[in-house]
Amino acid sequence: MIENSSPTLTWTNVFIGLLFILFDALLSLVLGLGIGGSLVVAAARCIIQLSVMGLILDRVFASNNVWGVIGIAALLNLLGAFEATYNKSKRRFTNMFPLILASMLSGTVPISVLGTRYAMSQNPFWKPDQYVPIIGMILGNAISSIGIGLNTVHKEFTENKDKIETYLAFGASRFEACKPIGKEALKLALLPTVNQMSVIGLISIPGMMTGAIVGGKSVNQAARLQMIIMFMISASSALCTLLALFFSLTTLIDSKCRIRVDKLDSRKPLLYRYRDSAGTKIWKGIKSLKWWGRGERGTEEERRGLLDDSR
Repeated sequence: MIENSSPTLTWTNVFIGLLFILFDALLSLVLGLGIGGSLVVAAARCIIQLSVMGLILDRVFASNNVWGVIGIAALLNLLGAFEATYNKSKRRFTNMFPLILASMLSGTVPISVLGTRYAMSQNPFWKPDQYVPIIGMILGNAISSIGIGLNTVHKEFTENKDKIETYLAFGASRFEACKPIGKEALKLALLPTVNQMSVIGLISIPGMMTGAIVGGKSVNQAARLQMIIMFMISASSALCTLLALFFSLTTLIDSKCRIRVDKLDSRKPLLYRYRDSAGTKIWKGIKSLKWWGRGERGTEEERRGLLDDSR
């Protein structure tokens, strides 16, 4: 057994790590990539979100209460469904959020419970320091898979609507018309997981295995744990994406075999539109302040004075 000699990390260590993000932001500024601000905002969100999660999970782990674990699992699924619906998908169909939430609950909870209890031999399966990280990793991969799958389907319905209509016009059922699109979308959604499993252990050392080794587990135990987790991630991503695609396709082609592209919304989510509108109003309010106007008038007066002098 490897002795646990991990150093205690402080906010100074976090600040040193943040310098890598600042390097990316500087690179964006020099090359004109236009993502420097997004990188800084994402880094700030990362710090805040992980700090809050650390405080919450610390209490949940200490309480060792099944209801706390259920609450965390439900919260993670809610946030995951929100992320998949409003941030990962470029277009949204009617009632997408509750349907994606149902897909994620159906795909992550059973597999995480069965995998933790039987594959990982945890009894009880809901032991907080084991179950919560597992379902978190499963959800993270499921969100990405759902986003890829749904974006593929929605793109097909937007750009290749005529091909689907041709299938339906020649008597194909909605299942037959949707089958090629669904298969391609599911294939693309699962490719990242397949690629990850292909190189894991050969080229990359995954995060969970690294954490287990740093935490003091033997390398062999950490490797077996990572194998189980990857297999759980693969199954959960496939099930979540399959259900999400089913809900999407049955919404976009109704029971009367009519294509309902009108149920696709490519606008920003309502919450984001309100945010942008409020930001625009605040910016206009700042520009209309007296000191701002004076600055503009002063600049104009100076410009006129320079023109008069040149004459």
